Amino acid sequence: MPNAFAFMMLGVWPLVVIAMFRRMPLERALIWSVLGGYLILPPVVVIDLPALPALDKHTIPSLAAAMCLTVMGRRVRILPATMLGKILVLMILFSPIGTVLTNREPVLFTAGGLPGLTPWDIVSSGAYQFMMLLPFLLARDVLAGPAAQREIVRALLIGGMIYSIPMLYEVRMSPQLNLKIYGFFQHGFDQTFRFGGFRPIVFLQHGLWVAFFTVTALAAALAALRAADPQNRMRYLLATIYLAIVLIFCRSLGPLVLAVAIVPLVFLASRRTQLRVAALLAVLVIAYPVLRGANLVPVEAMLEQAARVDEQRMQSLQFRFDNEEALLERAKEKPYFGWGAWNRNMIHDDATGFPVSISDGLWIIVIGIGGWFAFIAQFGLLASPLLMLRRKVRSLPDITETPYLGALALMLAFNMIDLIPNATLTPLTWLLTGALLGYAEKLARVPARQITRQPQMASRPA
Repeated sequence: MPNAFAFMMLGVWPLVVIAMFRRMPLERALIWSVLGGYLILPPVVVIDLPALPALDKHTIPSLAAAMCLTVMGRRVRILPATMLGKILVLMILFSPIGTVLTNREPVLFTAGGLPGLTPWDIVSSGAYQFMMLLPFLLARDVLAGPAAQREIVRALLIGGMIYSIPMLYEVRMSPQLNLKIYGFFQHGFDQTFRFGGFRPIVFLQHGLWVAFFTVTALAAALAALRAADPQNRMRYLLATIYLAIVLIFCRSLGPLVLAVAIVPLVFLASRRTQLRVAALLAVLVIAYPVLRGANLVPVEAMLEQAARVDEQRMQSLQFRFDNEEALLERAKEKPYFGWGAWNRNMIHDDATGFPVSISDGLWIIVIGIGGWFAFIAQFGLLASPLLMLRRKVRSLPDITETPYLGALALMLAFNMIDLIPNATLTPLTWLLTGALLGYAEKLARVPARQITRQPQMASRPA
């Protein structure tokens, strides 16, 4: 049970956001409003007010930032500039209509049942969808420039360095900070012990969320190291090594595998290669449900590789695959708009009515709740900036004023990859998506010859 301090922190955070917008540059204030709230505020605690969507650590920072921008007279556009972006955003906002209209009937079993959806669910689900997109909408307007990309990398690096302190405390003392400060433990304690030690969870939803954030911070450190001048390279190198060690202490195999893949791409690959790889990964994620349904994913090979590392990890992966197959079969009963929320998408024990399935990956959650309509909208919007930047890659010079573009694109792409086994869709994901889409839209408005000629003009002798 959360204590009073947990609710007080949620209530006070808008004041913290106001202070940030008064004292910091606009881009920095927005980034730290969202990042700080995500890292510090209590997880899974909700302020549930009548006629309003749930207010928690994901929604309160974005709402407070939006209010600050409104007071400052900054007009935030809801719809993207491209027709595809407009369609995808509108699909996300209005997808609850189709879900509710096709799920008016209850789900029945021997022990009882789940009620059908009502018109009020259209309002509440639509409001939730809008709140989910708020970081995306704000970032697309405010963080669409090269300076903002540098601020994002800087914030992720600093945030990772600061957060490593409570992380290492929990590695040594066991995950207990959320219990001590906010009065409750946010997940099953048995899942915090891996590979002979504790993995940190701090104030996030799960240890996997902490580990993936560390991967992002490590990528940010590598991007900063690559772009640094000779005087600052040593400190960025030390930060990179330090965050790599912290990631090992997170004791999470999946994020470690992602880190092994992203490190050489961020540090060694050209920007064009980075953008191509990011776009390819986005396409693979969107295609994954189709490949999974057609039995084209090498499940047995993946299980064999996991067994070589640890037998328990193999069993965990097998459990995930089994649940995916069962939930995919249930999703096929309502393929277009899904089953809706309130656990209607889950498989239940007919005698007791309790759910017997567990959905880990976001892709199967979205398909089960909102169907293919919601999946195409949500994952299509996440992939849209990566695909747009890939189309522009031929006209982009190798050296530009934004050396962090490829690294940020890879961060988003690897976050999408992590949405296959996990549901690590956070406000930071949408913030990054909005920033990259805003920049891609700016590039789309600039003639290709103007972009390619810029470095040639700058290199001419005076």
